[in-house]
Amino acid sequence: MELSGLRAPERQYSMTENFVHVQGSWCVEGRYPQDLLHLWDLYKEEKGSENDRPDMFPDTQLYIVLEFGHGGRDLESFVFNNARDLMAVFVQIAYSLAVAEEALEFEHRDLHWGNVLVAPTTESKIDFKLGGETYTLNTHGLKATVIDFTLSRIKLPHCIVFNNLAEDPSLFTSEGDYQFEVYRQMQHTNNDKWETFKPYTNVLWLHYLLVKMSSECYIKNNKTKLHRAHLPLLTKMRDAMLGHESATRFVLNRES
Repeated sequence: MELSGLRAPERQYSMTENFVHVQGSWCVEGRYPQDLLHLWDLYKEEKGSENDRPDMFPDTQLYIVLEFGHGGRDLESFVFNNARDLMAVFVQIAYSLAVAEEALEFEHRDLHWGNVLVAPTTESKIDFKLGGETYTLNTHGLKATVIDFTLSRIKLPHCIVFNNLAEDPSLFTSEGDYQFEVYRQMQHTNNDKWETFKPYTNVLWLHYLLVKMSSECYIKNNKTKLHRAHLPLLTKMRDAMLGHESATRFVLNRES
């Protein structure tokens, strides 16, 4: 809710609308609905799932229901026109992380390309507020939305909310994709102390996204001059990303 609240236009010091919009929340009780079970079965059939079928729960089971705004397609499956559009999406993500670092000592800790959504927008510009300053970016017709804060860390007025990943050692043993290496890099960064604020973990995930964007995202018009002009800028940013201390420092260095 706090991340969604960063979109409030009256916020003077830090503001971003690129975290998924929470439109409502409810606590409900009862058996899992048949319509949702049918959708769960379809998902498992098409994409597979290691989770238990939700009909295992009793009639007295409590659920938290969250209603989110529609953020678009995930970065992994979205088809971009060119590298300029990739750049537009990436900088939106970086600026949103910077705002959340400053406002809430936020670390996402699981920002793989399934947790970034992309959607067309008619807005040509998008504003961010960081340190009381307003920064305006060109959208080039695309808006990024960050989702899934299961592993995230955030500082609230009276407590720190975090997932103690030290209790899940299997997270750090997987192989096969750079994503799994980033988990180990995070563990090294904070010495397995997950309550502490180490914004460099956001830098690790930004670097991961640049790796994916520069080599694996779908590009429709990859022969155009526009694409060829921006791809080197994307790879240059990728190669320099790990030299920044935080998403905030990346943004401020970019603006200086």
